[in-house]
This record gives sequence, C-alpha cells and structure tokens, in this order.
Amino acid sequence: MEQEKALELVKQGSTLLFLDVPQYTLIGIDTQVFSAGPEFKGIKMIPPGVHFVFFSSSTKDGKEFSSIVGFFIETSTSEVVVRKWNLEEERLVKVPDEEEERYAQAVKQFEFDRHLGPYSLSDYGDWKRLSNYITKDVIERIEPIGGEITVACESSLVGNIPKTTMEIALAEQLKNSKFNREAETSDKKGCYYTPVPRVIKQKGISVAELTSVNLDKTYILESILMKEFEGDEDRLLGELQFALIAFLMGQSLDGFLQWKSLVSLLFGCTQAEFFLLVDEASVVDGDLLTWTRKLRELLENTLGWKFQRKGAVDGLYFEDDDEYAPVVEMLD
Repeated sequence: MEQEKALELVKQGSTLLFLDVPQYTLIGIDTQVFSAGPEFKGIKMIPPGVHFVFFSSSTKDGKEFSSIVGFFIETSTSEVVVRKWNLEEERLVKVPDEEEERYAQAVKQFEFDRHLGPYSLSDYGDWKRLSNYITKDVIERIEPIGGEITVACESSLVGNIPKTTMEIALAEQLKNSKFNREAETSDKKGCYYTPVPRVIKQKGISVAELTSVNLDKTYILESILMKEFEGDEDRLLGELQFALIAFLMGQSLDGFLQWKSLVSLLFGCTQAEFFLLVDEASVVDGDLLTWTRKLRELLENTLGWKFQRKGAVDGLYFEDDDEYAPVVEMLD
C-alpha cells in the first residue's frame, strides 16, 4: 500500500486503543482476531460503522483462555475508542471522558501508531455482508445492560428452552463449568431478543385453522413484524444478524438459540413470496445449491440436526418431541 494512501486511511479510519492488555490475550474485531504481544495497544484503520469487538483473557503461558466477552460499537470517521484492561476483572473497561480525550489526541498525533495493528481491509467485505442490517437502533434495543455479551451470563437463561440432544449436552456442560460459577456472582443480564412463540393458541377459530396457523408460520411472522418491528423487515433482519454475530464471534448460546428461532420461523413461512418463487423456480442457482448443501452438512455434523434425503417435509426430519414438528389437534 502506498504511504500516502495508508496515511489517509489512518487519519480517516477509526481507532481502538486498548491499554495495559496482558500478553497472549485474544482481541478480536468483526471477523479478525489478534493475539496481544508485549507492544500491542489496539487496532487502527477501522472503517467507520458498526463493529463487534471481543476479547478473551489468557493464562500467563497463553495455553488456556476464559470465555469470550464481546460488545457492539458504532464508530465515526477518525473516532478513537479507548478501553483499559482491568486486571482484577480480566476485561476491558471504559476510562473517564477527560482521560479518553487525552488519549484520543495522542492517537491522532501518532504517538501510539507503532503499537497499533492495522484492520485488514480485505476482510471488510465479509463483515459488511454479515452486518449490513445492524444499525445503532438495533444495537441499543437488543444489547444487554452494560453492553457486554458473554456466555458466562447465559447458563440460567436457556435452561427452559427446548433443544436438540446436542444442545442439551452443551447446556449441561455450560451449567457444570466455571462459566456458570462466574454467572452466579454476576449481576449481568442477557440480550433483549424478540420473543418468538413456538406455537399459536388462539380462541375463536376452528381446529383446522389453528393447525394451519401453526404449520405455516406466516401469521406468526407477520404478527411479530407489526408488534415488535412496526412492520420494518430490515429491523428483524438486523436482529437476525445481531444474534448470528453474537454466536459466531462471541460464542453466545443465547444468540444461537435466537438465530435458530428466527431462521426456523422464516423457513416455516410457506405463504411467503420468496419461498414460493424458489419453490416454483425451474432452475436453481448452482452456487445457492452448493452453499445450501454445505449448510445442511454443517447443521448435521456440528449441531446434530437430522435431514431426510428426499423427505416429504422439505427434507427435514422431525423427532416426536421436536418443537418444530407439525402440530396435531385432537378433537373431543
């Protein structure tokens, strides 16, 4: 990269200044992860906009790591975000406004430049595709009190949610781990995700209509859109992306369960226009088919989901106790 262009990116881009971070601590932003060295003090040349920052403290030898803690931020041109490592709590904390302003001026005068790792702009396109619907409004509506997302505060939040066999095993492992002991002494709460009902129970309609409503999730989706998002589909997609990122980068089990609920809801809408277009299409895009098969393999191998080859119900195999299985209403 030419020196003049690099200098312009440094001036226009945002900067994360992290002070007193111990060596071997994992520091991440978006899809990128850094291992802190003795001279590491942050990340520069960050494109303005929404980002997900996360970290994990390490043992002195760098062989063991704590649960990941992450938070969303929205930065502006040339903004400097300052965090300082709290050794006792093993996390990044905010500094007083006056101190932050002093450090920000030092960054803009390039006093920390040689200690800052550059944001990989070649990976920015992937991040934008993952987060293009996430806005400041979406973040403020969903993020937990204090803004920090961590699985350490979630073991008690997911106990009553139906899960697959593999998810139950994961929840049990989390319950018995040190993360749960951390959560018991913490006053932090989880994210404020939109509730997604598993089934609809409505009086005044016939059994056939009730069964139809629960088999086709279009009614549930439209109700959630109007009640929770004022009819704005982009805000729902923003929450979907928020949950996925919290899961992928922040290892949030709560985020995974919300992502799964929203994806299952969208895939269960048989009256949705896009679903019909795909169903009736005479030709399926080759790349779409390839990525669909890869997603199916990932869900089967990693999460234990089961898919029937050439199955009668969209290829998805339902177990008897599956929350997404068809509902059968018994008449008296």
